[in-house]
Amino acid sequence: MLKPILLVEDDARDLELTLVALERSQLANEVIVVRDGAEALDYLNREGVHADRSEGNPAVVLLDLKLPKVNGLEVLRAVRHTGPLKSIPIVMLTSSQAESDVVQSYELGVNAYVVKPVEFRQFVAAIADLGVFWAVLNEPPPGSLRTHRRYE
Repeated sequence: MLKPILLVEDDARDLELTLVALERSQLANEVIVVRDGAEALDYLNREGVHADRSEGNPAVVLLDLKLPKVNGLEVLRAVRHTGPLKSIPIVMLTSSQAESDVVQSYELGVNAYVVKPVEFRQFVAAIADLGVFWAVLNEPPPGSLRTHRRYE
């Protein structure tokens, strides 16, 4: 069983496009969708409505920057300061090209910062590449090992 991908996205259009792109990449990983930063933290910490979810961290978190309740930078900061979560790969997936957002994300420990392409085909290709890299090719940190590795 492969680790899931946690997708944190509040924009309905971007959510739909990201799910289509991940589906087209033919990843076997389950995609867990949460719509705000507070729910992302609940999922990761196994709290609230996610208290009964299976143990273990996702293969990767695809995190939007501008989220309701708790923004992406606050989620990133919280994850990087929580022992069992701090090594989860996090990709900031956002429309913001602001230098301050990029700098702050890397200072807080993001693994990658990806600006969402506007053109549909470029968006699908970018998401597919992200999914394959982080869910299949990337070697996860100790304690987060997959039970099955798939190469194609």
